[in-house]
Amino acid sequence: QVQLVESGGGSVQPGGSLRLSCAASGFTLDSYAIGWFRQAPGKEREGVSCITSTDGRTYYTDSVKGRFTISRDNAKNTVYLQMNSLKPEDTAVYYCATDTGPLCRLRIGTPVWSGMNYWGKGTLVTVSS
Repeated sequence: QVQLVESGGGSVQPGGSLRLSCAASGFTLDSYAIGWFRQAPGKEREGVSCITSTDGRTYYTDSVKGRFTISRDNAKNTVYLQMNSLKPEDTAVYYCATDTGPLCRLRIGTPVWSGMNYWGKGTLVTVSS
């Protein structure tokens, strides 16, 4: 059974850090680009970050550049999102998803969620004082 499971969400104060994990089972991640996406209450889903499977190239939406870092550990079949200097506007449910191939799908340099293949159920990140 193909499955993606996110973990690591929680509540944190502004300026804090969290590391999200996306663990895959039922298939191996190493052939696919992996993206992180988020959806805040009342807002559309947006792309946060993506990492290719070919050369590990990474992409970020402008609002998280310099604060978030995506990485992958193919041996553990897991992708991570390290989030530092968190802001209240980062509050959202965060999802990971696999692309259908090795490269990230982008629009003006930002990961695009439409057309992604497998999705996790999400993990909630709340940034509040």
